[in-house]
Amino acid sequence: MNDAHLRMPPALRLLLLALVVGVVAGAGAVLFRALIALFHNLLFLGRFSFAYDANVHTAASPWGWAVVLVPVLGAAGVAYLVKNYAPEAKGHGVPEVIDAIYFNDARIRPQVAVVKSLASALSIGSGGSVGREGPIIQIGAAFGSTLGQWLPLHTRERAVLVAAGAGGGIAATFNTPLGGVVFAIELMLPFVTASTLLPVVVATLTATAIGRAFFGVLPSFSVPALEHAVGASVPVTAYPWFLLLGVIVGALAWAMTRGVYWMEDRFDALPGNYYTRHMGGMLLVGLVLALFMHFSPLLGQPAHYYVEGVGYATIMDILRGELAAPGFLVLLVVAKLLLTLLTLGSGASGGIFSPAMFIGAAAGAAFGVLVSPWLPGVSPAHFALAAMAGMVGGTTGAVVTAVVMVFEMTRDYTVIMPMILTVAVAAALRERLLPATIYTLKLVRRGHKVPQGLQGFAGTLSCRDVMSPVTGEEEGPSLLLDAGLPLTHALARMQAAGSDYAVVTEAAESGGVRRIGVIGPREVARALSRDAHLAP
Repeated sequence: MNDAHLRMPPALRLLLLALVVGVVAGAGAVLFRALIALFHNLLFLGRFSFAYDANVHTAASPWGWAVVLVPVLGAAGVAYLVKNYAPEAKGHGVPEVIDAIYFNDARIRPQVAVVKSLASALSIGSGGSVGREGPIIQIGAAFGSTLGQWLPLHTRERAVLVAAGAGGGIAATFNTPLGGVVFAIELMLPFVTASTLLPVVVATLTATAIGRAFFGVLPSFSVPALEHAVGASVPVTAYPWFLLLGVIVGALAWAMTRGVYWMEDRFDALPGNYYTRHMGGMLLVGLVLALFMHFSPLLGQPAHYYVEGVGYATIMDILRGELAAPGFLVLLVVAKLLLTLLTLGSGASGGIFSPAMFIGAAAGAAFGVLVSPWLPGVSPAHFALAAMAGMVGGTTGAVVTAVVMVFEMTRDYTVIMPMILTVAVAAALRERLLPATIYTLKLVRRGHKVPQGLQGFAGTLSCRDVMSPVTGEEEGPSLLLDAGLPLTHALARMQAAGSDYAVVTEAAESGGVRRIGVIGPREVARALSRDAHLAP
């Protein structure tokens, strides 16, 4: 028996590697949340503990007004880690993963996972207005990439492992297995086939199982009031109001997307260095947190930090109807948006899903409080859920992911149809105002255009249309493709051959064929983004 018979089939090998990636992504989500708890308890409460429920408000800090300095201490640690060990860990993470897939042969440095974990846990634990999903996506993706670099894998296979790690991480941290798969499809996989989807599913289900073993099987936002009778749903007569809500949320999504990079430019223009800029920005964040704790009773509300960290406790209050004053809800929208821009713009590390959901929940509830008295069977919570999904879909462009994830996080089916309407309108308006998403705008500013959302190839594209030309008969990949071959067929042949590159040929006048171009991952990326209109 020769060695060829002893080799593991590539498809089976990829599935086993995806299983390993899923285990690491799930374990990474558990460890990451433990780090957040540790930093949060140390910095806010002065105690060593891993016990922390983000759905419950943080008690008043024993530091009193000195709590203003807590985000500043976190910022100093974040700046040290990012500046000295992994600049890629700065920001919300997902753009770096997408950039690696399309412009760096799916290569991510191994240390990114460690630095991102520590830096993001410090940002969130010290009160920064960022979310958990960006870090865990980058952590899972970094391990998938590292595994693909340690082993002799093709770029295509490595990209699948990166997508599998990202999907697994987001599924484990939010208990959203379907959302994790859809996220990988919409934003990570260059093209989707059964052979690329199956490893993502394996990793996502594995990571979710590990997450549930530690966090339980309940949805992220378990609100009994949202458990309606079977068959109940939002009446069709309310749909025009959800359409109007989509317009409002679309404008907020535009403001958040544009605002993050506008604020980043403002901080970059300030004198000083990364340390002073980030610590200065987080000083303002700390001040806002302290103001909410000390002055919210004057507005008729309980004393809480409200806009601190991921903000899930406030989202729970909104969904339960415990926060129902429109003026205070609007104040929460403005404050959370400002803190998110300050946190990310000054150089923090963390995701944007949680701030987007918070802003959507507060804005949707404020809108719902005003219009629901005229809509029997509809509560402000319905509008809050729809706006949560609308903000996520509007900012990220992942509209299907937004609907699926918010549904999985609440398991309320009564609002699913108007939610879809709200998300579609919000995403369309944001795209009209700003074609790039909060993920792709960062890459566009670097001159890197990537596909946005689910995109197919135009039927008229051929190998000749997307190839990079060559000037001679230099050596290259052994897979030869005719210049007139449709690009979809070319990709199928490349996948079947296990090749990331192919040489494009045409008939030569003297007979035979001559090499005229090359197709690789970058050419595929350009083809995907050709009609994406991503310029800001």
